[in-house]
Amino acid sequence: MSLSVPPRTPRLSSRLPHVGTTIFTVMSALATETGAVNLGQGFPDFDCDPALIEAVHQAMLAGHNQYPPMPGVAPLRQAMADKMLALYGLVCDAQAGITVTAGATQALLTAVLSVVHPGDEVIVLEPCYDSYVPNIELAGGVVVRVPLTPGSFRPDFDAIAAAIGPRTRAIMINTPHNPSGQVWHKNDMQRLDELLAPTDILVISDEVYEHMVYDGERHESVARHPGLAARAFIVSSFGKTYHVTGWKVGTVVAPPSLMAEFRKVHQFNVFTVNTPMQHALATHMANPAPYLELPGFYQRKRDLFRQGLELTRFRLLPGQGTYFQCVSIEDLAVPERELPEAEFCQWITREVGVAAIPLSAFYGNGFDQKVIRFCFAKRDETLREALKRLARL
Repeated sequence: MSLSVPPRTPRLSSRLPHVGTTIFTVMSALATETGAVNLGQGFPDFDCDPALIEAVHQAMLAGHNQYPPMPGVAPLRQAMADKMLALYGLVCDAQAGITVTAGATQALLTAVLSVVHPGDEVIVLEPCYDSYVPNIELAGGVVVRVPLTPGSFRPDFDAIAAAIGPRTRAIMINTPHNPSGQVWHKNDMQRLDELLAPTDILVISDEVYEHMVYDGERHESVARHPGLAARAFIVSSFGKTYHVTGWKVGTVVAPPSLMAEFRKVHQFNVFTVNTPMQHALATHMANPAPYLELPGFYQRKRDLFRQGLELTRFRLLPGQGTYFQCVSIEDLAVPERELPEAEFCQWITREVGVAAIPLSAFYGNGFDQKVIRFCFAKRDETLREALKRLARL
């Protein structure tokens, strides 16, 4: 009689040993568990335009249900080319310079994998979106962290210049900026252009909040600056623009030589993106009003939320873009003791009933400056309920 030997699962060495469950998953789960208003994770709690849903329905009825071309359907790529020209003055090659992606996160990873080789350095400006660093590490690159100025979150170009070295392959920038809500201005892009002009450094420009810029500011896209556009991957998100984050559809615009490398990776990690949504988005983009009106739509929500927060002891930080509002918690007294950002967010979710995200989660070293982030991409009644609860602080 032979003894039964249990099956063995081989041991492995993690590609991302320091990565665990994201703070967004943790806080959303806690919000669900406690019945808190979830102003943590960045997604709308309202529906998209019914015309967009109908456009998907019509695309399905028209038979657009099989694989589309690997770079994306031609009408959507042409619509993006037309938009880039109309808004930013950038002439794009719709055939060779635009690719439809499975959301912006996939676009960012594919851009990094397509150009970063083991040992290459990539500059990130902290605080930054949580996928940037793992993307670089998966490519075998070396992360070079440059902090944005604490409090104002403005780019420090002296620090960026000091971080550039012979192995610098790319810099990842984000405007409007998640998590701070700050926007880059024309002189910021000019400074970056001057810094990079004598180099072969590439730019990966995360512009998913491009249509959420307030107070009369304009979105200062890399596309407006020929010297930067010639070395950039410009990432956009239909999910953010049209309130359909679950569709996971985005685009990348780049010079054809860079796009050729991007597509080599794209065809093997995604290949292509759902067909009826692409056709529906192309149809919907024929009318620019939805994205041209988005700044006013979200500024009204931002102002409503800020006015309510002014009645609390949170200290409002300036924010001219995205659908996030950062606040300082330095002046708040909570039970027992002063809490770090992460613990404060746990406390406020459980005890006050509103979920937020600690800014320390966006720093590699967990830098705690007593700042947390709320998302105001919510129905007015959701925001008012959150403000009613926060008024107790």
